[in-house]
Order: sequence, then structure tokens, then C-alpha cells
Amino acid sequence: MNAPKESVNRPAASAPVWFERPRPGPYPPLTGRASYDIAVVGGGLAGLLCALLLARGGRSVVVLEARRVGDGTTGHTTAKVSLLQGTKLSRVLTSNPPAAARQYVEAGREGQAWLRRYCAEHDVRAEERHATTYATTRLGAVRARAELAAARAAGLDVSWTTDSELPYPIEGAVRLDGQFQVDAMELLAALARDVEHEGGVLHEATRVVGVERAGDRVELRTDTGAVVDAGTVVLATNQPVVLRGGFFARLKAQRSYAATLTPGTAGWLPRGMHLSSDVQVRSLRSVHGKDDEELIMVGGSGHPTGRNSPTQRLDQLLDWARETFPGGEVRHVWSAQDQSPADGLPYVGPVLPGEDRIHVVTGFDKWGFSTAPAAALLLAAEILDGQPPSWGRALRSWTPREALAAGRLALFNGEVGWHLACGYAAKLVGKGDAPICTHLGGVLSWNDAEGSWDCPLHGSRFAPDGSVLEGPATKALG
Repeated sequence: MNAPKESVNRPAASAPVWFERPRPGPYPPLTGRASYDIAVVGGGLAGLLCALLLARGGRSVVVLEARRVGDGTTGHTTAKVSLLQGTKLSRVLTSNPPAAARQYVEAGREGQAWLRRYCAEHDVRAEERHATTYATTRLGAVRARAELAAARAAGLDVSWTTDSELPYPIEGAVRLDGQFQVDAMELLAALARDVEHEGGVLHEATRVVGVERAGDRVELRTDTGAVVDAGTVVLATNQPVVLRGGFFARLKAQRSYAATLTPGTAGWLPRGMHLSSDVQVRSLRSVHGKDDEELIMVGGSGHPTGRNSPTQRLDQLLDWARETFPGGEVRHVWSAQDQSPADGLPYVGPVLPGEDRIHVVTGFDKWGFSTAPAAALLLAAEILDGQPPSWGRALRSWTPREALAAGRLALFNGEVGWHLACGYAAKLVGKGDAPICTHLGGVLSWNDAEGSWDCPLHGSRFAPDGSVLEGPATKALG
């Protein structure tokens, strides 16, 4: 695939700070035919957590990763583990009853406790922090106040404060103590080692391109020609790589950006984890770089994948960072892809109602490190015939309360239809020769910040040579 000439020389985002750590693997691609009790598709946090718990439960487990462990969303995260999640809870309450918000918080609390213990037992760096949802504008303050009320109703011990460590004025902030931040790659490496220790097998460079029921088993086909026969499949990819269940229509793919920089002339470093409630979202935390250098991590400028201008959004974030921390030297720049669910809550469980052989884990809405542990605990309980926790109702992949999100679901798919029509209209009048997405035929947009072809419909991404970077597409461009 040829990149547009006017943008081919633009600088692409670099690797995340986490990639300076020792990485798990490498693991060999799968060859031939193999049989396991459980096949987990996706080598990110959710996939490895599910694999570990299921292997501990005595099942034979294989993990199939399309690229390398950590190459997806997990390796591009800010790695905050917080029950205060920006304005998440007030958004959840627009499409769900209050009980669902309380269950979501309880799920996060149990998953957070599990992850805290795991990090302590495996010497994974986990640093205690307070979390804030802060506002620098009046509209942001209204949103933060709404989150304060929602968080209290959901059972969080939050407080309102106008005092802040931030180096700029704020209108106020919601504060929650006792949260923590982790090192993403240290955690992935520990989980991968543990999966192997429990008898699990990991394969990289093995993209699953087909998942089909075969009697009471499931057959997975891969791009290497290898085939896996499994009793149960867990699709722990960023977005499920199957059309069944229509999750591509129930999720909106979002890209956001992050960078690290030195403290600059003021020498300021955040001792909390901060996320703004303003229209222009800004995220802050500290992080250890190469040789343990302490850096500021900033994030934000999100937008739907394949829409808007990635370069402009990235430049906005970097300009803000340089202005806010004068003298700071940018060390890393990267981006991430997340999935926002229509009803605001994750989808964890059967790909279709009553389907007990194929499960999905998706829709973490940028809070995978806070929610994936709970999702793995829930799936493990269901697959191992245990007693699912009561809070699991908030994470179900299918639930009657989704009717409350019908309006947002219609908006999601109305936008998809609009971008599909606009893409083909541009091609008809000769305004572009962009390739067509192999998922559902969307006209791709060139991402000049990262050097990729991105789909504005459901977020599939392709490298310049046409190979798949992120799903739900599984087939390379022709």
C-alpha cells in the first residue's frame, strides 16, 4: 500500500516507555495442529490474566498472540489502577441503573485487590497513589461535581477539594486515596512467566483468522496455517475478531496519545494520578524511564479511530506539555487504541446468549488495568464451573439493561453509516484512492502521525504494507 505523498515524511509516534523494559518471549509461532482445553486469543493483560487463572484451575491453556505479547493496548497504556476513572461513573449512569454502577465499582475493587496482591508477590513495581478527577474550566467543574455524586452513590469514599499538587490553577477536583500505578511491561512479563509455570503455552506471530464451532469443540484457524482445537475459546483481543455478537457495532474504537518528558526547569513530578474532566482531557502520572529516571507521563487528545486529524491531536498534546512544563525534554511519544461500549460497561462472557464455548472480553474504555482483573476472575469462575460473583452482572456481555443504551447505539451506527457513505462518495468523485478495509468495506484514512491506514467505521488498522495492526479485521489489504 502506498502512503499519501504529502504525509509520508511526517514523524511517526515512537515506542512507549514500557518497551524499554525486558519483554516477555519471544515465543515461537504455532505450527501444525494442536488441541487444548482452553484457547485464549490475545496476549495482553486481559488474555494473560484469563490464561493464568484457567491454567491454575487445571485446564490445558494456549495463548495465541498476533504480534508480540504487549504490542496491543496493554503495552500502550498509562497503567493506572484506579476506581476513580475520570467521568466514567456519571456516564455509566446515563445508560444503566444505579445498581449496575455499584456492581461495576465492586468488581473493580475485587480485581484491584487481586492485582495488588499479585504485584506484591511477584515483585512488580506498584506505587501507591491518590487519584483525582480535576477541572480547570467551569464546564469541567460541572462534570467533576457530577462524578463526585455518581462516585458516592456507587460506594466510593471520594471527597471534593480545591487544593491540588498540579502546577496550574484548578476549579476543583474529586479525590480518591489508596489507588496505585504499575509498570505495564513488568506486569506482563510476570504474568507470562506464571502462565508457563502453570503449564500454559504461548505463541506469538500467530493471528487467529477464523473461529468456528465443531460439535462440542471450537476450531481456530490461524494465518500461519496452524489449527487449534479447543474446548473453550476466550477472545481477549481489543475488539473481538468474529462477526458473531455484532460487538463491532456495540463498540466505538478510540485512539488517544501519550508522551513522557523530563520535569523541566520547575522540577515538578506528579505524586498522584490525575485526569481532567474538561472538554480537552489531560492525564498525568509519574513513571520511571531508562536507568530509573523519573519522568512525567501525559496523555489525552483522544478521538474516534480513522476520524479527525491524528497529527493535529498529537501536536495539541505535545504543545500543552511543553507549555505546562517548560524546559521538559520529550522522551517518548505513542498512542493507544481502546473500545468504548455503547452502554458504558465492559462486555465479558458468551459471544452470543447461551453460547458456552466462545467468550469475549472487551470494552474496557481505557480502564483495562482497573477492570481486566475482575473480568478474568468472572470468566474463570464461569468456565471452571465456579460460583460467579454477584458483581459479575455489571460486566455481562448480554443483559436486558442494554435497552437503555439504544439511543447511543443508534448514534454509534449512524456515525458509521455516515463515514461509510462519505468515503465512497470521495472515491466516486476522484478525491482519493484509499484502500478498502477487509472487515466490512470501509474506506480507510491515512494516519500521518503513526504511518498507518485506519478504518473510520470500526477501528481496524493496517501498516503501509497492508498487514493488519489491529482488528476486528483479520485479513491483510490486497
